[in-house]
Amino acid sequence: MTDTIAAISTGNVLAGIGIIRLSGSDTLNIIDRVFTPSGGAPMSERQNRLLVYGALRGSDGALLDLCLCTVSRGPHSYTGEDTAELQCHGSPMVLREGLQALFAAGARQAAPGEFTRRAFLNGRMDLTQAEAVIDLIHAESAAAVRNAAGQLGGAISRRIAAIYDALRDISAHYHAVIDYPDEDIEEFRLAEYAGTMRDAETALEGLLAGFARGQVLTGGVPTAIIGRPNAGKSSLLNALLGYERAIVTDIPGTTRDTVSERANLGGVLLNLTDTAGLRETENPVERLGVERAQQAMRSAGLILLLCDSTAPFTQEDAALLRDATACAPTIFVRTKCDLPGLPAPVIAEDVPVVALSARTGVGLDLLEAAVCACFPVPEAVETGELLTNARQADAVRRALTSVQAAHTALERGVTPDAVLTETEEAMSALGELTGRTVRADITDRIFERFCVGK
Repeated sequence: MTDTIAAISTGNVLAGIGIIRLSGSDTLNIIDRVFTPSGGAPMSERQNRLLVYGALRGSDGALLDLCLCTVSRGPHSYTGEDTAELQCHGSPMVLREGLQALFAAGARQAAPGEFTRRAFLNGRMDLTQAEAVIDLIHAESAAAVRNAAGQLGGAISRRIAAIYDALRDISAHYHAVIDYPDEDIEEFRLAEYAGTMRDAETALEGLLAGFARGQVLTGGVPTAIIGRPNAGKSSLLNALLGYERAIVTDIPGTTRDTVSERANLGGVLLNLTDTAGLRETENPVERLGVERAQQAMRSAGLILLLCDSTAPFTQEDAALLRDATACAPTIFVRTKCDLPGLPAPVIAEDVPVVALSARTGVGLDLLEAAVCACFPVPEAVETGELLTNARQADAVRRALTSVQAAHTALERGVTPDAVLTETEEAMSALGELTGRTVRADITDRIFERFCVGK
């Protein structure tokens, strides 16, 4: 990491402001070659984190922009190295020319995630915090933002550190007794550590229990909108999205394929799938649509079962309701409530019922409340303690398995070395979670998710 990297951090879009970042050992020399403050000393002699107005010049010396520049010297910077940022007018062409000027002055193009990777390698953050950066960038709900911000602030790191340190104390005590028998070290008694093992189990179980909700937070809930033809499925999809995404007609069977979009409903991210009307049909194209609708229902984490409130509730509707509730949490939605309707059917008490009109918007707030009730935001979101990806969950699961094995061995009175083997396996798994004992291929996979410039 001796070279100096540069990248556009704000993407290739028109904006009021665009940012070019620079990090590495030669940052101050390079920034002095391309940026001239409007008065006074060059940037290499300026204070850290002070915005300075001046001229950005291209590789040929021509003026590119009048902009702001700031420097932060390592180790007290994002990457732990000397860094600089140019805050330019947000023309993609200005940014590209400015970046070329930095390359001509000695920098090279940063790889995706390389700034954050350097922050990790320089000890400015651990792996859970690095993963929180990408979660924060991709967050599509307020809850996702809060959880990612908490992780970035070290919420999971602190919990893992407490467990790791407790297990390390057990291991250190054991090895001290074995390695230094002549020293006056308190005798190693396994029974005294039973409480430590129980506490570690409880903490790890708590983290693992939140993983499913963490996936919902970042990936969204697979939500199938199902019902018989003309129940209002496409109209509801359009109403939830706020624009005409799906074709809506009075002709039954208009939707022949699934239509998928994402929507935030009451802070819950939904991966909505509008499906073909479920009915018996001889049309081969419509039959394929029905099969895809059934597949969407089977793989859903939430089902919105729509029923036309102006039409009788049929045995076909009842069978569909039974199938839906057997697959996933289901909300029974009576549509077209702006029209004269028939009495509501009797539905099982554990199935929420919502009446709405996709055309007028009446009742959409009730649907939002019902969705929120199905997926309440856990308290762990506020502290940032929800695991959000499979890598984290796998490390915690392996650590928990080893702690449980160590605890069982301890209670059975086996030899201390058997307990310590499992204890150290747990420590190794926890080290992978935060990056204490991480392999290079794991870090490669993590930072591949990042965009250039972050």
